[in-house]
Amino acid sequence: MTWSAPLCGSSYKNNSWKQIFSPWKQRDIEILLKSFSVSLCFSGETARNNMGNSSGRGRQASARIRLFQAILLAIVSIISYGALVLPEIVLPTAVPLQPGDVSPSDFQATKSLQYISEVRTEDARRAAENAIALVYAPPDPSIARGQIERLRATLQYIALVRNDENSTPEQKVSDIAALSDVQLKDETIARILELPAGRWDAIQQEALSVLEQVMRPTIRDQELEDIQRTIPSLVSLALNEEQAAIVAELVTAFVVPNSVYSEELTEAAKQAARESVEPIIQEYKAGEIIVLRGQIISAADFEALQQFGLIEETSPWQEYVGAGALVVMVAGFVNLYFSRRRLPFLFEARSLILVALIFILFIVSARLIIPNRTVLPYAFPLAALGLLIATLFGVESGIVFSIALAILAPYNLPNALDLTPYYLLSSLTGVLVLGNARRVWTFFRAGMATAGAGIAMLIAFRFPFVQMDVIAILQLAGAAIFSGLAASSIALLLQYFLAQTLGLTTALQLIEISRPDFPLLQFFLRNAPGTYQHSLQVANLAEQAAEAIGADALLTRVGALFHDVGKALNPMFFVENQAQDQVNTHEDLAPVEAARAIISHVHDGVMLARKHRLPRRIDDFILEHHGTMLTRYQYNQAVKAAGDDASLVDKERFRYPGPSPRSRETALLMLADGSEARARAERPEDEEAIRNIVRSTIEVAEKQGQLDHTQLTLRDLSIITDVFVSILRGTHHPRISYPKESPATQDVSIGPNTNRR
Repeated sequence: MTWSAPLCGSSYKNNSWKQIFSPWKQRDIEILLKSFSVSLCFSGETARNNMGNSSGRGRQASARIRLFQAILLAIVSIISYGALVLPEIVLPTAVPLQPGDVSPSDFQATKSLQYISEVRTEDARRAAENAIALVYAPPDPSIARGQIERLRATLQYIALVRNDENSTPEQKVSDIAALSDVQLKDETIARILELPAGRWDAIQQEALSVLEQVMRPTIRDQELEDIQRTIPSLVSLALNEEQAAIVAELVTAFVVPNSVYSEELTEAAKQAARESVEPIIQEYKAGEIIVLRGQIISAADFEALQQFGLIEETSPWQEYVGAGALVVMVAGFVNLYFSRRRLPFLFEARSLILVALIFILFIVSARLIIPNRTVLPYAFPLAALGLLIATLFGVESGIVFSIALAILAPYNLPNALDLTPYYLLSSLTGVLVLGNARRVWTFFRAGMATAGAGIAMLIAFRFPFVQMDVIAILQLAGAAIFSGLAASSIALLLQYFLAQTLGLTTALQLIEISRPDFPLLQFFLRNAPGTYQHSLQVANLAEQAAEAIGADALLTRVGALFHDVGKALNPMFFVENQAQDQVNTHEDLAPVEAARAIISHVHDGVMLARKHRLPRRIDDFILEHHGTMLTRYQYNQAVKAAGDDASLVDKERFRYPGPSPRSRETALLMLADGSEARARAERPEDEEAIRNIVRSTIEVAEKQGQLDHTQLTLRDLSIITDVFVSILRGTHHPRISYPKESPATQDVSIGPNTNRR
């Protein structure tokens, strides 16, 4: 029963069930919900005390399980954090290196990759820049004119000195030697002074002509000496050697560069050369060696290692902090989600431990296998976790843990942005396709769906951004197919192993044991056919009601099939297995002995269930379908035998051991069992009588506190009543009495008409 929508027993003990719940409309239910939103009502002070004690114990148990959940979540988080950072310590994907270091190991490309190599591109641009020669400005004519004028002025000065009659020869030599623009040799000066006037005039004309001829082309600094050496060859052959030497010496002194270096033009040429170099694309195939062990790491090698994430560029503490933040975020998500979803496995310590161990197994395996691999990450069957948990504990749980694992597993890997959506979407698709997994074929279908989703994610997140050849594409597609099929196979095998070993309940198990040819059902049918037919009717009732209120219909049906299987060991103690003319076995027994014989079918049922290795969840249906009720008929017989003095009868000797139902499914079985048995005994003739039987059965169970821990709401009980009435009405509908055969009708054929026309 839920606390927000309680049923009331003691407060309405003078009212009929019909007055309280008829006509079961939403308005009436809302009034009840508003009127009784604080606590459940129980008849009698004892019931209230028992409820207080039960609530106290329930709160203590709830606090213990919450503490256990918190401790387990912390343990899983710590181990997950270790799984995230341990590979970086044991098998680091990145190491601290610098260009010029000696490679400590062989480094291979972790995937096929193309990238623009900044190092190689810069080397090519620098080479193109260095190939550009210095750029000079065009020849400047003013420089040539200036030098010619200076030479003319020098020649005129020498002529004046030659013609100075007042100067001595020594004085003339000294004056010519003092020229600043030209430093003539002493022998050259002596020859100049000895030349006749006509020869000197010819030398002057030739010197000016040769200088003009020399200064007309481009002359650069580095070319000056070469040009000066060519001057003697330019002097006219009309002059003798001495005169030609004088001309060459004079002209050489005035030859200067007429084209100067231009820094601006040179830089512009170099920039144009740099820009003409196209970016260099560096390509590596998956598995290709980047640098061998013992080699000096070049700048290009270092760049490649950076591109593949093989160089540790940050402090490891940053990665450790990041891993911790991610684990805390995922743990918070899981805790926040399940705190708002009260799923059954969350309150079973064994189930919680199993989920934790499965998650730890997958996260540790993934973190040890996936790093430093190229194709293997896409073949790793990560989706098996979600498929397995969905099979054992429901689709909702499978989805949550699939999300958590898909986020954690590829953390800090070079291709994490590819792997995260790949793992996430493929796992979720597989879980949703698997569903409740009632057929083995469903696992294969889920595996193919997982593979298909993985291939779709590769197409969406990898192919558009990474250049890949046909072989690489086929490798990844094959890896995705292998991952999907391996995940479904692993989930199928593990769920079978865990279910058999730990007694867990799966849909496949329930389907298998509910087959009519299952040995225990065959034993049940042969030994107690009446009880078997009763169980089939109860299973139909409970299953339909479970569907209507959103409970586990398959579990409810299978539990109902086996709830009375213990009666097969002593079938004659139960009236449905006795022939009409047979003496009731209980007439020869004392009420206590008769009650013991009836109650024993619960213990016998559990024994048979264990013998035939039924899931432990079926034990709950066997133990709880009578709760802690009394065998009312035998108890009344004992009270009657005691002179109607109930104080002389030990009520506990007539009580079923229980416990009372602890789930909606077992509560449905209790109500269906009681309703079907009473309907079979009372044979109601109309729908109203059937409805009264169902309501009375529910009211009795509620008043005795049998529904206190089932989380059934008033709305659920209303739906259950309608479902039970609908099915029982079809089972116990009135029939037309067939007339007895008369001599006139005995020979009438009821087969098909065989007359021919």
